[in-house]
Amino acid sequence: MSLVQENPLSNHRLPISCCIICGNEEKDLPEAIRSVDFVQEIVVLVDDRTTDKTVEVAQNAIAQGQDLVLKVEPWRGHVAQKNRALELAQQDWALCLDADERVSEELKESIQTLFLNGEPSKEGYSMARLTFYLGKWIRGGGWYPDRKLRLVKRSVAKWGGVDPHDHLQVEGSTEELKGDLLHYSYSEVADHIDKLDLYTSIAARQMEEKGSGSPVLKILYHPPWKFLKMYFLQRGFRDGKVGFILACIGSFYVFLKYAKLWELKRNQRHARTHGAVRPMDR
Repeated sequence: MSLVQENPLSNHRLPISCCIICGNEEKDLPEAIRSVDFVQEIVVLVDDRTTDKTVEVAQNAIAQGQDLVLKVEPWRGHVAQKNRALELAQQDWALCLDADERVSEELKESIQTLFLNGEPSKEGYSMARLTFYLGKWIRGGGWYPDRKLRLVKRSVAKWGGVDPHDHLQVEGSTEELKGDLLHYSYSEVADHIDKLDLYTSIAARQMEEKGSGSPVLKILYHPPWKFLKMYFLQRGFRDGKVGFILACIGSFYVFLKYAKLWELKRNQRHARTHGAVRPMDR
């Protein structure tokens, strides 16, 4: 008999706010919300640049008896936006999801079990994230278990990091949960490349602000090392053709990041010489 059937809390909602930030997520958001039907409150913070039916589908996906906090606000950046969602939450605990993530049944059971005897003993709980990419669950190439801290006591939690690479932090001890957080990532390679273009521009600017040195040698050595690491050392070959594609894209990410850093430095030299800056395309 499954744990949920025996669990006294299986038919009760837990004192948890599920916090989701999103924009133009009408396709993915409903399933994310339905996967957390065991929490008392859903907090959906929508980017005000959203043009699809994200707001409407959020309202329709809420289960009977669940509380909904739905706000449409200007985009602040990943870290600030997620901290704002935490502020909007009313429950003592927060479960932070992206719109393209789902709580698996095993993970749901693990979370419910935490509350069997009242307040959980730790301040935060991490979970393995399993990504679905090009029709395959990815377990190699460093993509799994990709453990994330996502269930936290709200009073001692905040988001940190540098956009867009945010991470959740707690003051106190943490523990690992059983069960996967299912991640339905890029819909296709083109979508992946679009995000890669954006993220490498941000990464290049951050390296430049930190005074990173010449990227020429890094352009030569780091991309092939990234491929070797992902495909062989991290056993990306276990994922077949998709693992090879991911290792190639990982290598290209590193190449593009340092190529854009080189471009920034070249533009700065041009500005000092000619008094004008030629910005990166993105």
